[in-house]
Formats: sequence, structure tokens, C-alpha cells
Amino acid sequence: MWKLIIPLFWLSLQGISQPIKVKPEYASGFWNASWIMHPTAGINDFGVYHFRKKIVFEKKPDSCIILISADNHFRLYVNGHYVANGPAKSDLSNWNYETIDIAPYLQKGENIIAATVWNFAAYRAYASISYQTGFIIQGNDAFAEKFNTNATWKVLKDEAYKPLPIMQDELQTYIVVAQGEEVKAEKYAWNYEQLNYDDHEWLTAKTCGFAAKTRTFGTDGNWMLVQSSIPLPEENPQRFKTLRRTSNGKVDDELLKGNAPFTVPQNSVTSILLDQSFLTNAYPVFKCSKGKNATVTFTYAEALIDSNRIKGNRNDIDQKHIIGLQDKYIADGMENRVYSPLHFRTFRYLQIDIRTTDEPLVIIDISSIATGYPFKENGMFNTANTALKKIWETGWRTAKLCAVDTYFDCPYYEQLQYVGDTRIQALVSLYVSGDDRLMRKAIDDIAHSFIPEGLSQSRYPSRDMQVIPTFSLWWVCMLHDYYMHRKDDAFIKQHLDGVDSIIKWYHNRIAKNGMLGGISWWPFVDWSWQWDEEARTGGVPPGAISGGSSILTLQYVYTLQRAAVLMKHYGRINLAKQYETEAKKLAVTTYNLCMDEKKGMIADTYNKKEFSQHANILAILTDAIPEAQQQLLLKKIMADSTITKATYYFTFYLFEALKKVKLGDEFLPLLSPWQKMLDIGLTTFAEQPEPTRSDCHAWSASPNYELLSLIGGIQPLSPAFKTVLIEPFLGELNSIEVKVPHPDGFIEVKYTKKGNNIKAEITLPGMVTGLFRWKGKEVLLVPGRQLIQL
Repeated sequence: MWKLIIPLFWLSLQGISQPIKVKPEYASGFWNASWIMHPTAGINDFGVYHFRKKIVFEKKPDSCIILISADNHFRLYVNGHYVANGPAKSDLSNWNYETIDIAPYLQKGENIIAATVWNFAAYRAYASISYQTGFIIQGNDAFAEKFNTNATWKVLKDEAYKPLPIMQDELQTYIVVAQGEEVKAEKYAWNYEQLNYDDHEWLTAKTCGFAAKTRTFGTDGNWMLVQSSIPLPEENPQRFKTLRRTSNGKVDDELLKGNAPFTVPQNSVTSILLDQSFLTNAYPVFKCSKGKNATVTFTYAEALIDSNRIKGNRNDIDQKHIIGLQDKYIADGMENRVYSPLHFRTFRYLQIDIRTTDEPLVIIDISSIATGYPFKENGMFNTANTALKKIWETGWRTAKLCAVDTYFDCPYYEQLQYVGDTRIQALVSLYVSGDDRLMRKAIDDIAHSFIPEGLSQSRYPSRDMQVIPTFSLWWVCMLHDYYMHRKDDAFIKQHLDGVDSIIKWYHNRIAKNGMLGGISWWPFVDWSWQWDEEARTGGVPPGAISGGSSILTLQYVYTLQRAAVLMKHYGRINLAKQYETEAKKLAVTTYNLCMDEKKGMIADTYNKKEFSQHANILAILTDAIPEAQQQLLLKKIMADSTITKATYYFTFYLFEALKKVKLGDEFLPLLSPWQKMLDIGLTTFAEQPEPTRSDCHAWSASPNYELLSLIGGIQPLSPAFKTVLIEPFLGELNSIEVKVPHPDGFIEVKYTKKGNNIKAEITLPGMVTGLFRWKGKEVLLVPGRQLIQL
């Protein structure tokens, strides 16, 4: 359970996110510590465990660095202070440990270090891979080794917890996040993290039958430890905005400020609907007194639904009800109890249903602790256009909610790192925050997922294997994106064999006619093609499975072109030439077989029966269509209502095509679907047009990237962002100010436009040079500040 002093543990997280150097022998060899567990509990059963150890110091240390991990998860306390939770998700061959300096929480004399460790077993999220329940701490030096996990630790299995399964029949959708929990307060080990807690009945922890070690040394397979490459999640207290509905008695709004306790009478039922006013990832914090045996059920939802299961305007609650993932707390009648679930939940609306028995329940306070990857909004898009400001704000909230210890496709339903989503998310991250650590981790995570056939999995880490071959192609492109934005040769080179593995898989599936033949697994492209319940698949364009798909062939060409750049840069010249040659042949063949002269566009297959934006977008991006025809073609597919349109996901590639053919001034009108989402009360951007499953989906944050790279015009001109191209497309805007983080500082631009004339005040960091382009005119850019008028 959370500590009562919320600001204290919030502040405790702010100073521990910087990477800490690990002692060389622990970074690459055996640890002195052992994995520990409960001596009698089932190692793969659902269970919540508390560990603790007392240590006496003659003086308060200046530094005390520990390496800590657990399976599935831990929450760490030192002397009653909540310190951190982890580890970052990974797999058994790359099991993350966190590195934390706990010295600020230690004191002279007796100290207590404690942790809650849980294994949700079959009820854990699909993103949570597991070997067995376990916990480990290794001190980073002789002093810190006093905290090493071994048989000096004590452990208790907390019988207060049991799983609360997701009601699949009620939700009627794919949901694979961690399921709910039911906690019986009278069985909970209250205050176990405090120094004066009596643990004499606790058991001695059992050490596992194998030594802890890093992944590069040893013979056992269990957890191969690697230091987490990303910072710990941030955690910030927040208050609910409004109390929207109560079913029994008037609740004072001051309850939401913690100033007006509300008493639920004995033997009664009360429902309280809270509105955060925006979607959030957070741990609800519920403080109460009395109410022995009262049942408190928490239901979390992105939006309410009506009797037809329609969400409608997300701000409206009339004639609507809530369904969603739940947690349950059963009170023990004691004073000032604080309950918070082990996993964060995603919600805008939180409904709390209370059923009391023979004693009234006093609700003292309801709040939450927001969490997520600690991205900072270092980039900027400033304009007088309030609608664009709102899109920027909402897009960044969408991106942030889809990132904690990995990128997520969506926080409510899956929390899985899909490559198709992640490529877009990573670009948003680079441009708005400048933090590339989660992007690096994502590239590594997917690289760890390769199957013997030569493809990466579509999402990883995941305990349920799924392969979307098109997403393997996007992984290659994501590596190229990283190459264009960061100087990191050693990192990129280690992934080139993976690139070639994917290219070989596709090469072996080229049919006799020179296009790709049928593709196995799930050849997803976009939700423009609806789910087929009988085939148990969706998002698959014509020809993807049977062969002859121009879309898949041209996506392969798009990837070959980027893979060739990587191979050439890193000295694999023969491979680069092979890729270039194959890309040209495939592009020409696809044009010759699929170009419909009458319609003036590329068909989805050589049968020329179906047409889509997707095929023609990729034809433009790959130059399969002659350059002189590209502008006209793009205008045509945007105007033609008879062809299959891209949904929010693939519209990212439409935006990229606008940029390529210099039709960027057409971008702003294409944001009308995003404005429509705001008009119906969404506070994040959805997975797909209404009716949508997910109200928050990472790929729909792409406008944030385009506002900076297309309207602002800032793009890398050479690898590692060593030089910059600035080519703005302001459309109807007359003035904007943009800022993009760069490895050497910030690229900052202020534009003022009048007719076809533009004034640009540009500042480039460090020794960065570049090129400014405006309506066919070019000016060389130099480091520092410069004023351009054209």
C-alpha cells in the first residue's frame, strides 16, 4: 500500500532516474547475492509476498547503490519510505535490473529495507514474461552488499490478495493487461515496511538453487540479468477534477480535495462516479476508516457507454453506465487505511461502488498517482491557432500515456509494444522530448524477439507470440530512423544481421511475376480492411495472402531502400547493391503490373479490381511512380472517395508523402479527423474512427511529429542529424514558432509569412549546418542564429 505522505515518495523518485555505473564484476559476471523466494509457496502460482531485512549502521552513508530486480515486479521501501518500483519489462535472456542509490533514506542505527513482490501468474499482462516468483538485491560495493538477498532476509506471503479476473463477457473485446486484484484488509500485513513492525512469525527466505548472474556469463538459463537502459517511471500526485454522479446521499465536492469525509451508512449501497477530466495512467489512492467488511469496487473506464454500447461524446454521462477492468478492497474497520492497487490503471472515469454491512464506512480521501516514462516536453510548437494548440497538447498526452517501461500501442487494453505503432511513437519522442533511450530499448526489445524463420515478432516483450511480417519491415525502418537522428554506430551495427535476416525472408517470397507472392502469418497493413470473424484476421489488403499485393511489395521496396543505406554506410557494400537492385526491379515490376492507366493510379493487385491510398502512398514514397507524376497522383488519391482510405495509423505515411512531393500546405485540412475527436470529448487520440475500441492509441499521435517536421520543416539532412534541412509548409498559418531537440542542443525557428514571402529566424546548435528551402529557393545555414527573408 502507498505511504500516506504522498509528496514524500513522489519527490523520492526525482533523483534516482540517472544511470549509475555498475561495478565491473557485477556488470559482466556472477553476483554474490542470491535470488530468494517464499520457502513453501508455489513458484509459479498467483501470489503477493513481502520481504524485509534489518541492518544497523554506525553512521549514515553518503552513497549506497543497490542492483534490484524481481519476477514479476517489486515495490521497494527503505525505512518506511516508498522508493521505486520495477523492473522494466524484458525477457528471460535480457532480464532488467534497476540501479538505485538508497543512501538518502538510510540513517544511523537501525534500518529496515522492505519490498512487495508479486507474481500474477496466469492473470499477469501479456507483456509480462516470467520464469518464477523471485526477488534479488545486489549491493554495488562492500558497504551496500549488506543488503544482498540471501537467507538473512525474511518473507511473508500476503493472504490478503486474490485475483479478480477481467469480465471478458462484459467487455467483449481483446484486453490483455494485468487483471484485477481483490484485497481483504484484515489479512493485509499493514506497516510491514516500518522499522518497528513485528516480523517474528515471518519465515526465512529460501534461496534459489542457482546463482544470480548477468546474461553474458554462466550456464543456467533462468534470469540473464542486464542493467535497465531507461530511467524509472515518474510518479506524480493528482486530484480528480469533478464528482459527476452519486447514487445515495450528497457527496461534497470537497471530498476530492481531501477536506470533507463522506460517510456511507451501514447496510447500504452507494456509487460514486469520478471524472479526472482527461485520460490518465495512475494508481488510485483510497483512504478510509471504519466500515468493517464493507466491499469497495473500483471500475476504470476511458468513457461511459449507453445501452447500445456506444461511447458517444466522452464528456456526457446521462443515460450511460460504466464497464471496465476492476479492483476490489474489503475494509477491516480500522482507522486511516490507504488502499492502492499493485498495477497502475488507465482511466478518465473511476466509479467506486461501496456496499457496507453492519458498520458505516468513512471515505476520507480519493486521489491518484499518475505514472509514465519521464518524457519532458522539450520541443515546442507555438501558434495563435488554438485548434492546433489543442491537437499538440492532446497528441503529446496520447504519446506519453503510451510509454512507461516500453512503448505501448494503447494503455487500457494491451500495453504491448507493437513495431508499427512504435516507429511512429519513437519519432514523436525524438522530436518532442529528445530522449532516445526508450527508442533504443524498443529496437533492442524487438531484436530479442526474432523467430528461427528470420522475422521479428510484431510486439515484444510478450508471452503470447504474434508475427506480423509487415512490422518486421517497420523495425528495419525504425533502425534507419535512429541512424538518421543519432550518432550511435556500435548500436546500429549490432542489428544489421537482423536487418539482413528480414530481407532474406522477403526475398525468398518473390513470385515468378516479380512481385511478392503470398505472405504467411498476419500480413496486417491498416484497419482500413475490416476484421473478418470467420478468417480471424483483419487489416489485410487484397493479394496479401494469395500473392500479388502492390502494397506489401512496395513496403518491401521502401524497406530495401533504407536497408541499403544502412549496409552501404557500414561497409556491407555487396548487400547494399543487392538491396538496391532488388528494390528497383520490384518497383518497376509493380508499376508495370499494377498501374491502371484509366484510373491513373496503382491498383492493390495486378488484377486491378481494388484501389487504395496505401498502394499509391507507397508508390510515391518509393519512387515507383515517376517523380513528375507524384504530386498529381497524391492529389487524386486524397480526393477520390471510391478508393480505400488510410485510417489514423497509415495516415502517417500519407503525411510523409505530402512532405516528399512538397504538398505540405495540404496538411492542415487533413487534421479534421483529429479535430472531430476533440469535438466529441476525447482527451487523447483514438485507435481508429468511431466506433473505436481504444480511446488512446500511440499511432494517432503522429500530428505532433508532423507539426515540427512538416509545418516546421525540420528534418535531418544527413545521418546523425549532423546537418539539417528546414523546409516549412505553413499552409494558412502566418506565424509559428518551433523548437526541436537535437543531440547538440536545440533547433529553433520563428516564421512570419506574408503571401509567398517568409521571414525565418533560425538558430542551429553547436557546429550544425544545413539548408533552408522555401518554394524552390535555397539558403545555406550556418551554426548559431541567422535571419532569412525570401
